[in-house]
Amino acid sequence: MARIGIQLMMLKEHVAQQGLLPVLERVRETGFEVVEVSQIPLSEENLVALETAREQLGIEVAAISATTSLPPGGEGPTVRDDLALHVEHARRAGTRMIRIGMMPTSALRSREAFDAFVAEVDGYAEQLATEGISLSYHNHHVEFARVDGTTLLEKLRAGAPHLRYEIDCHWVQRGGRDPERTLAEFAGVLDLVHLKDHRIALPSAEVLDARDAGDRETWERYWGGDIVQFAEVGEGALDWRPVIEQALASGAHHLLIEQDRTYGRDIWESLAASRAHLVALGYEGMITTGGRR
Repeated sequence: MARIGIQLMMLKEHVAQQGLLPVLERVRETGFEVVEVSQIPLSEENLVALETAREQLGIEVAAISATTSLPPGGEGPTVRDDLALHVEHARRAGTRMIRIGMMPTSALRSREAFDAFVAEVDGYAEQLATEGISLSYHNHHVEFARVDGTTLLEKLRAGAPHLRYEIDCHWVQRGGRDPERTLAEFAGVLDLVHLKDHRIALPSAEVLDARDAGDRETWERYWGGDIVQFAEVGEGALDWRPVIEQALASGAHHLLIEQDRTYGRDIWESLAASRAHLVALGYEGMITTGGRR
C-alpha cells in the first residue's frame, strides 16, 4: 500500500538543535509515520536514531538522499565515490530507495555536460539495482527547459533507462506543466511524489507602498518571483484529489509532504494543516496505520 509521509528537510534546524530522535517522536505525535531523509547527515548517531524510531515508534523511512558529486569545496559522501556506503545507509534505515535531489549545476553548462550526467546517473541506478535498491531523480523547474525542442527531463528519461523518478508537484506546476498529466506520463517509473502546494501571494502593504513611492526594484522582485510561494497542502492552487489518485495509478510507493518555506508560520502548524486537508480528502489511512486505505 502506498503511504503518505513528510520530507525531513523541513525539520533540519530542529534536528540540529534537538537531535533526530526527539524530532521523530514529535513527527509521530503529529500523526505521521513515514519520513524521507534529506539534508540530515547520516551520521552514526542519526542512523541509530532512525533504527530506534523504526523499532520503537513505527517510523518508516521512505527514502534517503544522495548526490552524484559535490560542488567545489563541498564535503560529504557521493554516489560517485561512496556507493557502497549509500547501500549500507539505506539498509540500516530500512529502505530500498535512494533519491537524488537535483543534478549538479555543472551539468547545466553544456549539452555535453548534461549528456555525461545522464550516462553517469544511469550507471549508478544500474549498479544500485543489483543491490535491490532503486535510484530516483527529483525534479525542479529547470528540467522543463527545452534544448532542441526537448525538455531536459525528457532527455534524462530517454538516456537513463535504469533511473526511476520522484515527481515534485510544485516544481512541475512552476515549470509550466500540469502535475496530474506529468504523473501519468511517468507511470511505471514513478516511486516517489512530493506533495508540495503552489500559492500565488498577494503583495504586502510594504510592496504596494514601495511601488507607489516609485521603488520599481521592490515591485519587480515581487512580481517576478516572490508572487509564487510554497504552501501547505490544500492552501494553494493545486487540486490534490486527482493528483494523488494519478500518483497512485502511476505506481507511486510514497507521497511526501514538503514545503520549502513557511513564511513565518510554525512548521509543525503547517504540517498539521497539510495533514488535516489530506484527511478531509479521505487519505488518513495512507498516513497512519490506524485506518488503511
